[in-house]
Amino acid sequence: MTSFPSDYKSGFVALMGPPNVGKSTLMNAVLGEKIAAVSPWPQTTRQRQMGILTLDNAQIIFVDTPGVHRPLHKLGEHMNEEATDVLHECDLTLFVVDVSRSPNEEDRILAEAVADHERVIPAILVLNKVDLVDEPVLEDHQSAYLEILHPVQESIPISATLGDNLDKLLPLIITRLPESPPFFPQDQLTDLYEREIAADLIRESVIFHLRDEVPHSVAVRIDEYKERDHHGAYIAATLFVERDSQKGIVIGQGGSMLKKIGTAARKEIESMSGRKVYLQLRVKVRKNWRNDESALKLFGFGRSKVK
Repeated sequence: MTSFPSDYKSGFVALMGPPNVGKSTLMNAVLGEKIAAVSPWPQTTRQRQMGILTLDNAQIIFVDTPGVHRPLHKLGEHMNEEATDVLHECDLTLFVVDVSRSPNEEDRILAEAVADHERVIPAILVLNKVDLVDEPVLEDHQSAYLEILHPVQESIPISATLGDNLDKLLPLIITRLPESPPFFPQDQLTDLYEREIAADLIRESVIFHLRDEVPHSVAVRIDEYKERDHHGAYIAATLFVERDSQKGIVIGQGGSMLKKIGTAARKEIESMSGRKVYLQLRVKVRKNWRNDESALKLFGFGRSKVK
């Protein structure tokens, strides 16, 4: 049995912020592995995902959350619940913001949600995308964020894409975690199974290839995930859209777009899993699924626990 020093620290750290500020990118960068789907477009993350970093003196369990926003459908409401419910159980919050711009409506929605929560936990303001601003703009935007986000014990500018100041962020986190043995085995990186990560990577590919056309109307269901010995894995997945016209866009002329989506997703899944993958995709219409509670349940949306 592995023994740990009496002052070993372990705890859950919520990554919270509006959509598209770099929460998933930050988690991937700190772990040194891509376990969360990322894209330049908002609402890529739809459900919570843990990223587990085990060090000699601490285990930091990052909890990546959907971006808090003004919901337009039941899916958006579920996403906001996923994000704010994490405050019930985490030991520390990282408020991740885009410091290249001043606070907007979504930042204020997050600030209100945190202020209204019955549990107050320590927080660090993480000013991401610092590589895009000069010092005067950084200082001005930092002051604006500190005015609306409470309570914040400390702030730090970082670049999740370039890795700037990530080595300084980790000690700030560790000092605020409780003394505890690790919650997870040393070699575990996330709480999700490969099939769940694969679903997110397929949707990431949809977002990259279709951008503003249909990506947020797409849900991915993994139908089969089978090992084929030395031949790798066989994955069959269904992409659900809300309208017939969207189905045509996803498939493309002669199936060309679906092939592009599948090829890119397969490469990402192979990189994640470390083995060859055969990926088969199909597209179906499930009308208005983002406002259909039974469909949301079918696609796995709902409240989950951190601990």
